[in-house]
Amino acid sequence: MKSATFGEVFAVKEFRVLFGSFALMIGGDVIRMLALSVLVYARTGSAGLSAAAYMAGWLPYIAGGLLLISLADRLPPRALMIAGELVRAVTCLLLAYAGLPVWAMLALVLATGLFSPVFFAARAAMLPEVLPGDAFVLGRSLLNMASASAQVAGLAAGGAVLAVVGPSGALAITAVLSAVAAVVLRLGLPYTAARGNGGPGAIRQTLRVNRRLIADGRVRGLLLAMWLPCVCLAGAEAMVVPYLGGQGQAGMVLAAAAVGMAAGEFAVGRFAAPALRERLSFPLALLLGVPWTAFALGPGIGWAAVLAALGAAGLSYQLGLQRRFVDAVPEEVRGQAFGLQSAGLMTGQAAGAALIGALGEVIAPGYAMAASGLAGVVVAVALAGVLRSPAVRVPA
Repeated sequence: MKSATFGEVFAVKEFRVLFGSFALMIGGDVIRMLALSVLVYARTGSAGLSAAAYMAGWLPYIAGGLLLISLADRLPPRALMIAGELVRAVTCLLLAYAGLPVWAMLALVLATGLFSPVFFAARAAMLPEVLPGDAFVLGRSLLNMASASAQVAGLAAGGAVLAVVGPSGALAITAVLSAVAAVVLRLGLPYTAARGNGGPGAIRQTLRVNRRLIADGRVRGLLLAMWLPCVCLAGAEAMVVPYLGGQGQAGMVLAAAAVGMAAGEFAVGRFAAPALRERLSFPLALLLGVPWTAFALGPGIGWAAVLAALGAAGLSYQLGLQRRFVDAVPEEVRGQAFGLQSAGLMTGQAAGAALIGALGEVIAPGYAMAASGLAGVVVAVALAGVLRSPAVRVPA
């Protein structure tokens, strides 16, 4: 397969539209959750409700991903992405100016959040259609880097916007950004028909296709390879705050991890040929866990930041799996496959953080982080057959 370049990827107009709208969506979601959290705290004075408001946008993602993602293949992708932006815009305006009680605000975010995985899956499934071959892998890499950068920028910009216009004004600005993204998508993307057909109801079809995908040994192996190492990473990162005993130092270490992730994505995407990326999947998956085992030695903040950056750089192991995943999934259910991959990843990361958090109540945080890193190494070795060779099939 011929190697693509980042320049060739950005030369595709449709990708530039997807990339720009994706960065606006991620940054806008961060600002929205931050503003909602501040607004709820200002009304109630409850730290618990404020934290619940911050997480409310992510909680329904799991249910929506497991029950509704067949819609990503049943409806035209451009229309779904535009609908997602318009739903976000209307939601933000209602939160800002409708005068809803707190329970109604949280219910609105939860209800609209059920469809977030559908909108995400529509975008993810369209990527290999506008970027064939190796360009698709680089496109995924660029979207991963954009996600990390947009989250950091969203948090920084959100704080500044809140200081100037307050939470309602920040929500209104987010609504405007979503509306702009909807216009960009409408003008910048061509119409494409839905990949799948109507068939049974959306929920029944989602459950049926999920079972079909997981029953396929090749798809199941790739899903596990994309889920499980990241579960262990999430568990380790969840212990950074208790390990360092402060939000400020923890923020520095987590920022270093974000830099490491972006550097790994860029280096592997830019300098490794397609065949080499696939061969690197196993050693990079090992790298995802190994540095965290050193936290058993109690490193200070400087070494902690270096170790976190090295571990997060291992996330680039997924680049060697992306093309194989697209090839393994039937085209007519590609949107649902990407939605299932994302929903499983979010579910697993939440479970990993909870499990290592519980372990951290029993043993020192550094040892809990080391245990999570060791679990990551064990998982990578157990999945070595999938990670090493495109030809290996997991028995059905």
